[in-house]
Amino acid sequence: MSKLMTSLTLAAALVLSACSTTSPDVVQRGDAQRLSQVQDATVLSSRPVTVDGSQSGVGAVAGGVTGAIAGSSVGGRREGQIVGVIGAVAGAVIGNAIERSATREDALEIIVQLRNGERRAIIQAKGTEAFNSGDPVVLVTTGGKTRVTRAPAVVPASNG
Repeated sequence: MSKLMTSLTLAAALVLSACSTTSPDVVQRGDAQRLSQVQDATVLSSRPVTVDGSQSGVGAVAGGVTGAIAGSSVGGRREGQIVGVIGAVAGAVIGNAIERSATREDALEIIVQLRNGERRAIIQAKGTEAFNSGDPVVLVTTGGKTRVTRAPAVVPASNG
């Protein structure tokens, strides 16, 4: 039964970690082929932050079930029931902690100034781009979510 518990816990952790990406380098399927608003801006500052993990309940449920199964196999019928309940509670607490840890992300808080002088702050997961004070960037807003990316180099059109 110990191998089963280990396998279930590992499977739950893998499922939870697969669900956690808000990377600016990954575009959600629903955002593909949608028109986005683009605004030019300049980076004022950028600092690392941590986005706290989610607690959807999936980790607690998976941990609780795993703990109940493992605990119920201990001793006789009565002991198994008692240890099963204790295992379920302990498993739920551990599963919740695993979910929260697996969905925690390193991120950046980027403060920018728009061309009209307004300032905005955007928090996004760390991607492949680094942002320094003075960098030209664009804010890409799609479906109410905004991400920051480096501004592309502007090449003057040739008249010839």
